[in-house]
Amino acid sequence: MHSDSGHTTSVWMATTEVPQFQPLTQDLRTNVCVIGAGIAGMTTAYLLARAGRAVVVIDDGPIGGGETSRTTAHLTAALDDRYYNIESLHGLEGSRIAAESHMSAIHRIESIASMEDIDCDFERVEGYLFLGGKETRGDLERELEATHRAGLTDTQLVDRIPFSFWDSGPALRFPRQATFHPVKYLKGLARAILRDGGRIYTGVHAEKIEDGEPGKITTKGGHVISADNIVVCTNTPVNDWLIIHSKQAAYRTYVIAGRVPKASVPHGIYWDTPDPYHYIRLQAAEEKSGSELDYEMLIVGGEDHRTGQAEDTDERFVHLEQWTRERFPMLERVEYRWSGQIIEPVDYMAYIGKNPGTDQHIWIATGDSGNGMTHGTVAGIILNELVQGRKHQWARFYDPSRVKLKATSEYVRQNTNVVEQYKDYFTKGELDDIASIKPGEGAVVGRGRGKVAVYRDERGNIHHRSAVCTHLYCIVHWNHTEKTWDCPCHGSRFDPYGSVVNGPAITELSPLSRGRPKEKSEAKR
Repeated sequence: MHSDSGHTTSVWMATTEVPQFQPLTQDLRTNVCVIGAGIAGMTTAYLLARAGRAVVVIDDGPIGGGETSRTTAHLTAALDDRYYNIESLHGLEGSRIAAESHMSAIHRIESIASMEDIDCDFERVEGYLFLGGKETRGDLERELEATHRAGLTDTQLVDRIPFSFWDSGPALRFPRQATFHPVKYLKGLARAILRDGGRIYTGVHAEKIEDGEPGKITTKGGHVISADNIVVCTNTPVNDWLIIHSKQAAYRTYVIAGRVPKASVPHGIYWDTPDPYHYIRLQAAEEKSGSELDYEMLIVGGEDHRTGQAEDTDERFVHLEQWTRERFPMLERVEYRWSGQIIEPVDYMAYIGKNPGTDQHIWIATGDSGNGMTHGTVAGIILNELVQGRKHQWARFYDPSRVKLKATSEYVRQNTNVVEQYKDYFTKGELDDIASIKPGEGAVVGRGRGKVAVYRDERGNIHHRSAVCTHLYCIVHWNHTEKTWDCPCHGSRFDPYGSVVNGPAITELSPLSRGRPKEKSEAKR
């Protein structure tokens, strides 16, 4: 499977072929158009198609080609922002809805997989939160009490996680969590959407999204989809200029998957307490044909940083592997390394519902906060009701237009960070001389607004684009690991040739209107 969102390959992409769909060749009229074929978009489309609505799904890459294929696919109600924080910001009612909605999402995935006969390796496992940094047993006790108040009454404090080879010290145990194979699950949803009359088009880039009766989506190919409702499920919305993006921040996270002997590590999901934290799970190893292999994959993630704000992306994998080998002596060869994008809202919970502002027919799902598989499913559950004109008991809690005054300090901190990124206009580019850019690499060259994103392809040909992000005009940075241009302000990402990979940008990096910068060897001629 090819992913649109980067150069690396995840274990999910390597073990599943997703069906190919045709691009759009004509104008369309439909009841609901869903933009984005990841878990939020596909779950929403599946539930609406089941309810008899006419649904069209479009994506500029393949199904699951965005962040759903780059997750580690923990299905959990053990939220990494901690229930005591959620309760202090959203009150007891809020923390109860958070717990209830995420547990419901796990049940919903299980029931859809069962009802639709989707073989997606769904497995109920226990989750363990263990100490890893400055935190103490007291922090676990505080979280234990908060989870009980939130309605997760079966969480327990245990002496250690169930590893014979490593004494973790005390841990908080969350029963009835789960793991699954996210791309196999999307494949099953696609089959069901088509059966129920839905249509799926891939390789379709939404260039313009307009509210109205009907709303209109204009594609890069010039076709227009008219829809009574437009649902934007693109990890971070590409229809909104600032309101939502000022309330959340984009982070890169890193993952390795390596061989371990079967049954050497108990199945479960495990997280430690530092920030950034580590997260661990297992997955049966198999060939694309589906035949199981005689080992399992240990999947470990961590090493997060703000998107576009780290140079040492390759070293993150080195640190992750060192951390893992110190604790899992049975780890053999690391077979996969990949990174993904996480959207962190200022108040910990996703934004699901009507797009803020005056839009009446545009709906969004964003702000997965590291729990994208459950948040994406929660989005499908809520949006299915709202789009059909009904109410949902979680809708107010997840409302995208909410403002939490208690989250003001985090809001200020995130947006101060964004403002600081504009300093790149006053600094030199990463390189002076294009000649030193190696094949398959990129660099920002020049000064100020004239900065140029220069990529040398594997054949040695040079490609130039403006280095100014088309969302809010920050200067992009080259991501050596994923071979993308990443914006340090709101997390927009572009492929080496300037096409959009992640929103909020919706248009590609601009071609150069003035002359391109020359290599020093050219300049001397």
